[in-house]
Parts: sequence; C-alpha cells; structure tokens
Amino acid sequence: MSPPVRTRRSTFSPRIQRARCWPRVAPLAVALLTVAGGAHAQSWPAKPIRMIVPFPVGGGSDSTARILAQRLSERLRQQIVVENRTGAGGAIGTEFAARAAPDGYTILLGSASEIVMLPAVATGLSFDPLKDFVAVARVADVPLLLVAHPALPAGSVRELVALARKRPGEMLYGSAGNGSTSHLSMALLNSMTGVKMVHVPYKGSVQATTDLVAGNLQTGTNTMPAALPFIKAGRLKALAITTPRRSPVLPDVPTVAEAGVPGYEVTLWTGVFAPTGTPKDIVAALQREIENVLQAADTREALAKLGSEANFSGVDAFTAFLRADHARWVKLTREANIRLEQQQ
Repeated sequence: MSPPVRTRRSTFSPRIQRARCWPRVAPLAVALLTVAGGAHAQSWPAKPIRMIVPFPVGGGSDSTARILAQRLSERLRQQIVVENRTGAGGAIGTEFAARAAPDGYTILLGSASEIVMLPAVATGLSFDPLKDFVAVARVADVPLLLVAHPALPAGSVRELVALARKRPGEMLYGSAGNGSTSHLSMALLNSMTGVKMVHVPYKGSVQATTDLVAGNLQTGTNTMPAALPFIKAGRLKALAITTPRRSPVLPDVPTVAEAGVPGYEVTLWTGVFAPTGTPKDIVAALQREIENVLQAADTREALAKLGSEANFSGVDAFTAFLRADHARWVKLTREANIRLEQQQ
C-alpha cells in the first residue's frame, strides 16, 4: 500500500494569498471597467433627449434652448426635445430635472435665475442646484433690459427713480417669479436707490411682459430676446441695460451704472446641466458637442440676433464660476435684506 501523499500547506495568510492572486486579476478588471465605461459613449444617445426649460415658451431661456437643441440634434443624430416645465421662479422645472434618471436622456437648460439667485434667497427648496447637478457647459450670456410702458412719464433711469420716490408703493414691476432674475434685478435696484417699487410675481416672463405691454405694470426687467420685439414695435421703451457694457444690438441704450446707479450689474447666463450621477463619458461627449455647436458661426449669429453672446466653458471652469456667482448673490441679497420664506 502506497504511503499517503502529503500536501504542503501554504505558509501565507488568506489575505496575502489573495494579494498574490491580484496581479493576474487586476489587468482583467481594468479591461472590463474600460470596456464598460466606453460603452456609454458608444451607445449614447440611442433615443431622444429631453432638454428641460423651467420657463415658458417664448422667453429668453426658451429661445436659447431651441437654437441649441436644433444644432445638437444634428450633431448627435438624435432628436433633442425642448420641454417647458414652468412655475415658482424656475424651481418646478429645475427640481424635475434634478430628480430625473442620471442616464444622459434628461438635461436642463438652466440659468443664473434658478441655479444661483433663487437658492440665495429662498428657504425650503427641495433641491440644491450646486449638489444635484453636473455643470456640463456654459452656453451664453443674456443681457437684461430695464424697460417701461411707453405711457410712463420717465425716459431714463434717473427719471424712473425720481418718479418712484414721488409714488412710494404705487409703481408695479413684474417678474418671472419669486427669486427669478427679473425679480432680484429690480429688488437690487430698489435697494441701491432707496425706492419702493412693488413686486408682482408671475409664472414666467411672458406673462409679466404681457401685463407690462397692456399697461397693468409700469416697469420691470426682461431678457433682451424677449423684450426686443416689443421695443422695436414701440410697445415698450428701453431705459437701460443691466450688464457692465452696452450692447451692439442697442448701442444707444446706456447701462444702469452709466444711467445713475454706479456699481449696478446683473448678467443672466445660461448653461446645460445634467443630474448628478450621469456617466462621465456622456457628460464629456455632451460638453464636446456643445463646444462644437457654439464655435459655429451660424450658432453665434443666431444667438446674437436674440441679443445673446455665446460664452462656452467646460465642466471644471463652469463649476468654479457657479460657486463664485452663487456666493456673490448670497452676499448681495443679504446686504439688501431680500428673503423668500415660501415659493408660489
């Protein structure tokens, strides 16, 4: 009978044995992860993409979104559908986009209004734009115009302020909603000049503009794309532009700072956002295509006709800018004592 065969027991601990096996496993794992990561970009987009706009059809954000969506659709060879979800100063549409599946098929065309201004003044928001979104790319800067009804006996910022001082609490301005750019830009003007014009919030800039044109409001700010047709038709008059420089579209219209309120500046930027958790390769692909679209002369011209200026920056630069802009508005609104305790 043969003697029993003795097996040699390993002198290594189970942890060390696993470590000895790692060099063989690691290359395979890395290869699998690489293939899995690239699969997103290769298969995306396999169906239409929704671009959420948190303001009504016809407004400045909507006009920018439709220019961008058309050109991105051509490059991605997949339809991008603009979907307007309005209300609460942009909060409703922004929350909807934040809660969407992070799969690259729902993106947001957001703006300074709901991404940095509203969170700077509102309490109880159910989303945090700086945490719930990836800032994919900055798209454009849109100047605001301080406008008035033609019948208002004020043809300049100084005359508007003087009239508001004579009629404290009587002059009305409309906005796209509580915490929106059109609200805070006027609240800031009130604060810096010491006047008391009364805020009337709407569910979007289109409704506010309609009431201003009808004479139910006396003044307000609106994006250049939305206000220009009414200015050209003589149904509104432009008193000033809120940006640091005059616009080549309306070169005779002074800045608010030039017109008597030194230090006043409000710029409405727009950008594309994706829900946090969206695969990095999809974000990178989307950023790349947005940059390509914004470099095209026809896109820049289309935006310029609206009074907008293409201004691209990618994820890293855009994210850093967002944090700085949010901090700026927190400071400004606290100094002006602007607070919103609840949303409409």
